[in-house]
Amino acid sequence: MKLIKPLLVLSCTLLLISCFGFSNKKKSDQQATYVPQEGTKVAYFASGCFWCVEAIFESVIGVEEAVSGYAGGNTLNPTYEKIGTGKTGHAEAVAVYYDPKKVSFETLVNVFFGSHDPTTVNGQHPDYGTQYRSIAFYKTTKEKQTIETILNILNDKVYNGKIATEVTKLDRFYKAEDYHQDFEKRNPNQSYVKAVSIPRLNRFKKKFPELLKKETH
Repeated sequence: MKLIKPLLVLSCTLLLISCFGFSNKKKSDQQATYVPQEGTKVAYFASGCFWCVEAIFESVIGVEEAVSGYAGGNTLNPTYEKIGTGKTGHAEAVAVYYDPKKVSFETLVNVFFGSHDPTTVNGQHPDYGTQYRSIAFYKTTKEKQTIETILNILNDKVYNGKIATEVTKLDRFYKAEDYHQDFEKRNPNQSYVKAVSIPRLNRFKKKFPELLKKETH
């Protein structure tokens, strides 16, 4: 019986520093719908909590917007609560809207691999489960070839064949609830954001300073 209270405290602490531990559906959090510019293309990636991934891609020159959502599963109309069970097949993903005149798909793939640990199966610390797995999505044969070329080079020269990233054709992307969009930017003092998201973003900035928009330095 003496262990019950410490275990409860530990569980609550883990929730506070988990991507799934915060679900605040405030009306004031509703975000305006992004309207792509003419010529804008979209790339899709999943590499852990989408709050982190969204912030990373939005810091890159040529990226106009990154939208959090769900992809990679078979369940129709997934929600944050449903995908949090790990049973829908979907992963937390991000749709990256970019200007191909300013940034290439190849560069975005390098950002993807360079901003998380692609050898981790089903997760990125401190979030684990199939909903946090690493996936590089493609829509065309050319995109698939680009992803596989970069993956194979990294597997051979950096990760010793341990990359666990899935290369998957995009079936459908579901936009996440409004309160998830630009979450890190709007909630800088939230416990998970302070402990996980911001440090991950800063590590990326330090690694790829040449890719950053001026205001993100």
